Amino acid sequence: MTLPAQAPLRFAAIGLNHNHIYGQTRALLNAGAELVAVFAEEGDLAADYLRAFPQARRVADRRAILEDESIPLVVSATIPDVRAATAIEAMRHGKDIMVDKPGVITLDELAAVREVQRETGRIFSVCYSERFESRATEKASELVAAGAIGQVIQTVGLGPHALRNNPRPDWFFQRRRYGGILCDIAAHQCDQFLHFTGSTRAEVVASQIGNFGNPETPELEDFGAVMLRGDGGSGFIRVDWFTPAGLGVWGDGRLTILGTEGYIELRKYVDIAGRPGGDHLFLVNGQGQHYVDCQAQELPYGARLIADVLHRTETAMPQAHCFLATELALKAEAMAVRLEGEQR
Repeated sequence: MTLPAQAPLRFAAIGLNHNHIYGQTRALLNAGAELVAVFAEEGDLAADYLRAFPQARRVADRRAILEDESIPLVVSATIPDVRAATAIEAMRHGKDIMVDKPGVITLDELAAVREVQRETGRIFSVCYSERFESRATEKASELVAAGAIGQVIQTVGLGPHALRNNPRPDWFFQRRRYGGILCDIAAHQCDQFLHFTGSTRAEVVASQIGNFGNPETPELEDFGAVMLRGDGGSGFIRVDWFTPAGLGVWGDGRLTILGTEGYIELRKYVDIAGRPGGDHLFLVNGQGQHYVDCQAQELPYGARLIADVLHRTETAMPQAHCFLATELALKAEAMAVRLEGEQR
């Protein structure tokens, strides 16, 4: 999805502390936006980013971006405990902002971001990459909307990750900085639960967390699970840091969508049955068993967000949905029962 011919929307990056910033940036570039500037305190992160996107100009002070009225949109993947402050600062300067997940890491921060978003009317968008950057998930959205599996009853989202597939900074292991595994990873699955069930109201039924395999980093939660109930269906989530070294990718992320007339299973990043690549979709309904290779599926999030910035609409993601997905992940983390490894 690309925009009609017009002057490209200019955007800038503030904070590069998670590699998700590359996907966030490409989502906008691929939709025709123009990257003009970047601010990062860390020289090594800025150098890597500029090698990938040499069209950006590095600025020494974030105010050079925030006070530039020709830049209406900011993307950010700062350390999670400062994302709320970054978003609030951007919105108060009249900017829309797309942040990496988790958008915030406490309920107090969420309340503050909600209030500033309401006051300013700016867009606060969390880039839930496991939906917005997943071609299989986008295809599933089309199929569900077309009634391929009837009314959705439940989602089961699995989000395994690899802990040692790349170097991790110190903040990654500090709970006050990353927010906990449910706040962090499970935000993806909360988003998908709301999206596919169509729920606009939801609650956390139960949640649990634990550190079973990483005693040397006791603040890391390497396992988490959540049960959700919404006005459009129910959901189950499991997230972890236990991807085996032999898998070959960072995680065997899956989503099962159960409907009254069939079900869809997504194997987003790998098919351990042997099909190459990612973005595999399996559909079973009254017409039979179907496999769909989704690698050519269009990803519309970037173009829709640009259109929302230009036209003050909510086509990429309703603002209420964005906040509710975040709230569910935060409440799941806050109420989680801790399971200890030695109790097994």
